[in-house]
Amino acid sequence: MRILHHLPLSPQCRLVRLVLGEKRLPCELVIERVWEQREEFLALNPAGEVPVLVEENGLAVPGGRVICEYLDEAYPDTPLLGRTLAERVEVRRLMDWFENRFAQEVTRNLLGEKVDKRLYGRGHPDGNVLRAGYGNMRFHLDYIGWLAETRSWLAGPSISMADFAAAAQLSALDFIGDVNWAKAPAAKDWYARVKSRPCFRGLLTDRMSGITPPGHYANLDF
Repeated sequence: MRILHHLPLSPQCRLVRLVLGEKRLPCELVIERVWEQREEFLALNPAGEVPVLVEENGLAVPGGRVICEYLDEAYPDTPLLGRTLAERVEVRRLMDWFENRFAQEVTRNLLGEKVDKRLYGRGHPDGNVLRAGYGNMRFHLDYIGWLAETRSWLAGPSISMADFAAAAQLSALDFIGDVNWAKAPAAKDWYARVKSRPCFRGLLTDRMSGITPPGHYANLDF
């Protein structure tokens, strides 16, 4: 059985889980407490970071983007990086947007302050950082809404890793109740379409000690 070393609320790990699910590739999930720096895990990824996918033949593939590119090459029956060169450029552009700009401006300020600080014993959330995260989120939700209203999916005519990269970030924030969907109806409608897909079911059943997700988190109709 292939194994994915992950952390439940890591957007990068969630992205890989969504891609595996969309491609219908079974996988055993192993929670990796990276702060423990296990020697066995460091042998798989010297960077000591999740996600890391280990194939049945023992091949270890580290890093969310590397894993996603590998999966689309190794299992091309369900292409998620786009079908034309132009589509692949746009998918990669948006993946970079969500994995870097969105993650830095929103996720790191909210999930990082509320969850990561607690996990790593780094003190209490900084109110100024939280306010910056909430403010930045409004811009990003508007952008997602614009993409969703002008295209069938975020990057074009077909669902792609761009949709899953955005949904991975938002699902982690939604788990801690930090997304104001009422002020982003277009983004909300797009997210409802994504989270109604079978690949999303595993994420919707995630639970974490000390955090209770809002009632709508697992509700496909919000």
